[in-house]
Amino acid sequence: MNVVVLAGNKKVNSNSVDSSNHKDITVPIGNKALLKLKDKYMIEYIINTLRRSDRIDKIAVVGPKDQLVPIIGDRVDYIVEGTDSIVNNGLLAMESFKNDKQVLITTSDIPMLTVEALEDFIDKALAMNADLCYSVVSKAINDKKYPEVKRTYARLWEGQFTGGNIFLFNPAAIDRCKTFIEQMLEYRKSPAKMAMVLGFGFLIRMALGVLTLNAVQEKCEKLLGIKGAVVISEYPEVGNDVDKVSDIQFVEKYL
Repeated sequence: MNVVVLAGNKKVNSNSVDSSNHKDITVPIGNKALLKLKDKYMIEYIINTLRRSDRIDKIAVVGPKDQLVPIIGDRVDYIVEGTDSIVNNGLLAMESFKNDKQVLITTSDIPMLTVEALEDFIDKALAMNADLCYSVVSKAINDKKYPEVKRTYARLWEGQFTGGNIFLFNPAAIDRCKTFIEQMLEYRKSPAKMAMVLGFGFLIRMALGVLTLNAVQEKCEKLLGIKGAVVISEYPEVGNDVDKVSDIQFVEKYL
């Protein structure tokens, strides 16, 4: 299976961290992929994990090419120049594998990802035969293995879940998904605008915690005309991304 790694030029927030000493100050670093964690850049942990899996064939990375080539150029197959849009970055990198039936997509900010967690997701996702598979992790699993980590959870009928950072996607469905994904990213902080797309009933059920995982999948299929599936991972590492200084201190404890 071929994989796309998103390492684009996303700007860090006001609590961004220095890529060498993790000071809690605002600094003009390009993206989290180039943060140093112990003796490696964050993206190196992802690439090394991918290369240790016999499920993975070719790797395409999208991001600042001039910075990535010296670091991982000898370990990946393609490095595509990134933009400031995560959607466009995904589309750009997907061009390398546009004839594939399924492509794995991962972000570059989950350095704790293990081969076991990766292959567990791939196996479960392939068995679902869907156009889009999204990983989630339950609060119970996360709290049991990493009680100190703080995550944002959505309350559904089956329990509380946080989103993972690995996906399985059918490149043939790109045209049907692009506009929807862009809208969700743009409207993510505006419930009123999201309701215009998803429907008020859907959001109300989500707010009340009575929405089911099957309902989420059905909404995806209805809006996009594709088959969607949710993979419940038993591995918190698929979702333990690095967003703030405390996250760096947490992941370095286990790397």
